[in-house]
Amino acid sequence: MPSVTLCILRTGTILKVHVMNNLPQPHTNWRTPRVRMTDLTPVVLRLPGGGCHRGKLETISLTGGLLSLPEFLNQGSRPTLMFLTRSGTVLGTAEMLSPVSTDQQPFRFIALERDDQRRLRTMVQPSQNPIDDAWIEKYRAALVHQGQERKGFSRIVFRSLSLLAGLLGAVYFLHVHLLK
Repeated sequence: MPSVTLCILRTGTILKVHVMNNLPQPHTNWRTPRVRMTDLTPVVLRLPGGGCHRGKLETISLTGGLLSLPEFLNQGSRPTLMFLTRSGTVLGTAEMLSPVSTDQQPFRFIALERDDQRRLRTMVQPSQNPIDDAWIEKYRAALVHQGQERKGFSRIVFRSLSLLAGLLGAVYFLHVHLLK
């Protein structure tokens, strides 16, 4: 559930109140569900300076997504992003990330109103399939296990090579001293 953080700053005798919706934060062990768009989903990006760009939404999650753009936006720019879902329009502020291909640029949401979060959640949540999630978790566990096996194998190889180098060094040392 989204939560609200209240921050009160005192400057002189005037109080400033900032209210922010907390967006889901990425965790190391938890990845927000992603939906790959099957329908053509147009996106409009409005830059703070007034510029307007159009693109297509390829992938979306509760924390961001991937856009197909004819022209990249500067990394770190913060446009207002708007697209239409079955539940209604989603309007939020995004931060553009580094492009990943010649026509794809990821973004992350930095501000979404509560209603926009709800519309986005209804778009993303129904696609979650427990079987798919179980498969992903099983795959991740296999990758971790495979990494551990590689580490164990690497240690055995390293120790064997160290032992071999030590034996060759001893033979060389003995051979040089026996020739004298």
